[in-house]
Amino acid sequence: MQFKIVAVGKAREPFIQAGAEEYLKRLRPYGRFAVAELADEPLPARLTPGHEKKILAAEGARIREALRDGDFVVCLDRQGKALSSEEFAAFLDELAGRGRSSVAFVIGGTIGLDPALLKEAGMSLSLSKMTLPHQLARLFLLEQLYRAFKIRRGEPYHH
Repeated sequence: MQFKIVAVGKAREPFIQAGAEEYLKRLRPYGRFAVAELADEPLPARLTPGHEKKILAAEGARIREALRDGDFVVCLDRQGKALSSEEFAAFLDELAGRGRSSVAFVIGGTIGLDPALLKEAGMSLSLSKMTLPHQLARLFLLEQLYRAFKIRRGEPYHH
């Protein structure tokens, strides 16, 4: 399977960059993984609902351009479905069993994701009920992908 993380904004913190690189290296034996970092929209000093709508729409358009036909799109959203690590591994097995060869995980920018994009996605996934910075969400997702592949193969990993 091919996996892509489409993320609005760059991972700027060195510890997040290092962690993401480490997990991408660990994931190589399990499939093809790529990260697409998209430009985020500048936020005005005072964010109005109108500004927010325009920002989310612009970022949503860039996200759609990074997706390919055939991608099963999973949007990360605090309101999405919460899964245990074992359930996440089973979800990936289910996608593979349905013949899905390409999965794109989408991480929004500072103010989230375009509501229209959330409706279009095959699934909305919550990593936590807590709000995570989008850079940290990327690292958390990579770790959970690694854990899921270890679970799927019956390989040891910390519980």
